[in-house]
Amino acid sequence: MLIWRLVLGAVFIGGVAGLCWADYHATAPGIFLLPLALVVATGATREMIDMLRRGGWQPAAWPVYLGNAAIVAANWFSRSGSLGDFDGPAFAFAFSVIVVFAVEMARYREPGRSSVNLGAAILVLAYVGWLMTFLVELRFVGGPQTGMAALVSLVIVVKMCDTGAYTIGRLIGRHKMAPRLSGGKTIEGLAGGLLFACLGSWCSFRFVVPGLASAALPALPGQTWLVFGLLVGFAGVLGDLAESLLKRDLGCKDSSTWMPGFGGVLDVIDSLLLAAPVGYVVWRWVS
Repeated sequence: MLIWRLVLGAVFIGGVAGLCWADYHATAPGIFLLPLALVVATGATREMIDMLRRGGWQPAAWPVYLGNAAIVAANWFSRSGSLGDFDGPAFAFAFSVIVVFAVEMARYREPGRSSVNLGAAILVLAYVGWLMTFLVELRFVGGPQTGMAALVSLVIVVKMCDTGAYTIGRLIGRHKMAPRLSGGKTIEGLAGGLLFACLGSWCSFRFVVPGLASAALPALPGQTWLVFGLLVGFAGVLGDLAESLLKRDLGCKDSSTWMPGFGGVLDVIDSLLLAAPVGYVVWRWVS
């Protein structure tokens, strides 16, 4: 299992790195990452709907699939015309909620289920589609070059935090952090994760960011890397716990089992979803 996880992880990293390289040099920023974002949104939506159904909820699936695809795709359409950065996704989210209500009106037969199904559908739209909007918008914050630096730095910090929390937790973890949500997470692992997040942030702002956006980025405040590492790392930990909350409440061990050693799409991106808004705010502040 460990060998398979390492091989699959190397394939993922290589594939995403290749798409980022191609997108960085593309004349239309985002053109290579849009298909990846749509695939991820679709996979995460499917896993959320499956988990909700296993928990006894029955949201209408097709308006949620279309809604999340529209919310994510709208980030690129907001780049043209007179729309603001978040106008397109906000309109798509609002219209998706309207469609969900209309579908539940058509499905209504007796009291007791419609409100639950509405809540479940809107949860998936907000958790997957709307939070992914911040991840996509990082690609464009401050311009094409700075945006790629922002996106890559966020992924590095979050995944370094995941690695540090897992490694330190396995080595010296003794005190449970949130035993009711995740029995394997420890306070020592949290400290190690934040330490690794700050290391990843320092490396990002020392090497990656200057290499990608040196000509487009103004001089950064001296301790930006520390603020970014701590805030994004901690938000990533909350993102991991947020998915644990959903899985525990719905009685699921993993969001899916199609990726042995990793779980499902949500198990890979859960920490990124809650870290993305925090990272976006920091990058808007510095750029």
